[in-house]
Amino acid sequence: MSQPLLEVDAIRKNYGKLEALQGVSFQVAEGECFGLLGPNGAGKTTLISVLSCLLAPSAGSAKLAGQALRLDVAELRMQVGIVPQDLAIYGELTARENLAFFGRLYRMPPDQLRKRIDEVLKTLALADRADDRVSTFSGGMKRRLNLGVSIMHQPRILFLDEPTTGVDPQSRNRIFEEVRRLNRHGMTIVYTSHYMEEVQALCTRIGILDQGKLIACDTLPNLLHQLEGQILFQIEPVPDGLAERLQQMTDVTVRRQDGRGFLVSSRDVPKALLHMARSSPTWASSRA
Repeated sequence: MSQPLLEVDAIRKNYGKLEALQGVSFQVAEGECFGLLGPNGAGKTTLISVLSCLLAPSAGSAKLAGQALRLDVAELRMQVGIVPQDLAIYGELTARENLAFFGRLYRMPPDQLRKRIDEVLKTLALADRADDRVSTFSGGMKRRLNLGVSIMHQPRILFLDEPTTGVDPQSRNRIFEEVRRLNRHGMTIVYTSHYMEEVQALCTRIGILDQGKLIACDTLPNLLHQLEGQILFQIEPVPDGLAERLQQMTDVTVRRQDGRGFLVSSRDVPKALLHMARSSPTWASSRA
């Protein structure tokens, strides 16, 4: 991995006796799209709140480009964008007014602000609804605008906390396209979800968070290699010596199932299937 842009070191967060985060550590390279996967209640939102300078950790530290991320360092927070799980837009304002409001919070000059508003509206396919009140928008349109306000200032790193919650497939695909586009243009992304297919589609590396602990962190192929896959098949009649030949295969576990069935467990299912076919061509071609 190249020089890390984000360094997370033993972050802990306690709410009284509840340990929401229990010493989480990982790094994210500049320009990477990093996935943070975990079930509801795993601590993803708490971690994102700490890393986006919205919440102070109970212990541990985080750095962005070598500088400590703290609530009181405004200049560093200007390099951070966040798409929260809950909508952070105003229904009584129009889409254009929402973008202008958040752009001004980031002290964007008026000329730059107007140009950037038009860019974001066009990118997220909201230009035709730019001057409509957000309260009239669909859930998917609100989610897209929620993303839009977070990228008005073109942050160096963008945190997305389950940004597709409750959206229709079209809006979900639009959000995916924009995340990919931002990443292609050099923006570092940290994307949280409890859907494996989302982080698989977007991210080069994935961290798995469960009960406040980071239990794994690697590329998807490497993570899948750590898990056992299973091959369940039935064959009739069972060839003589089949069970013994299966047991001779390396790195597999074989269990007999009700007479004519077999359950083969392996960390490398494609390799196991290939070895099964090569070692037993006569039964492998049988109906299974």
